[in-house]
Amino acid sequence: MDAKLRQWLESIELAPIGDLQPLSGGDIAAVYRLSTHQGPVVIKHDDAARLRGEAEGLRALLSANAKLIVPEVLGLFEGWLVIESLDTVPAGPQSEAALGEGLRGLHEVIGDAHGWHQDNACGLTPQPNAPLNDGRAFQRERRLLPLCEACHQRGLLDNQLRERIERLAQDLERWLPDTPPSLLHGDLWSGNVLFTNKGPAVIDPAVYRHYPEVDVAMLTLFGSPGEAFFDAYWNGNAPADWPRREALFQLYPLLNHLLLFGAGYRSAVERSVARLESYT
Repeated sequence: MDAKLRQWLESIELAPIGDLQPLSGGDIAAVYRLSTHQGPVVIKHDDAARLRGEAEGLRALLSANAKLIVPEVLGLFEGWLVIESLDTVPAGPQSEAALGEGLRGLHEVIGDAHGWHQDNACGLTPQPNAPLNDGRAFQRERRLLPLCEACHQRGLLDNQLRERIERLAQDLERWLPDTPPSLLHGDLWSGNVLFTNKGPAVIDPAVYRHYPEVDVAMLTLFGSPGEAFFDAYWNGNAPADWPRREALFQLYPLLNHLLLFGAGYRSAVERSVARLESYT
């Protein structure tokens, strides 16, 4: 272990035992588990600004008191982030119901505007969060259009598909009501959900405030939780146009995957666009 890292860990009262052990799933950052005399911790090594955003997001989720387990931030230092290590257990219907209840509680934390007080990142992609009062405008100006332009500039979207996405973005006010902005995890795919003995946990956030269905649509993008989750989350109040909202709010993460991982995601973007167009 780097001597400077060891010295810093000791300054926050963590005494390492052995070396850093790489963990799987670190597609963006390097992720390690480390045994210490105070117990195991998880350590991430990445761009310092991205880690600052992640640390702030974890603290925001923890302070929401939403019955979701959020790992405590133990330290942040020059591109290193240390967080509490969580012991996981297999998921079942009860744990999925608890996830639905916890996520509903998180989304009941309402802010004044859509966005966040500073930009952060979703994966490697910078995420602009300058607040806007109208959620439709935020989805268009801070999410869809910037990523659409970035993908087009890299040759990942042709002119025709780009124009179709732009038309959908300009059409939001026609069908999507504005809503009070909920606190979001912001990158809630299944790999960022863990189940522990204390309840469902969330990691690796990209927090901001926006439509609550953003998090639900991300959960259903690469698989889907079971009915117990949806029964607990909707609590009898599922929006009548959920399938349309799901298609809309999956478009941003699909564009992000196209930007990050290449043309293999273009067909998924096109299917999402076609699904949205089918409602017009």
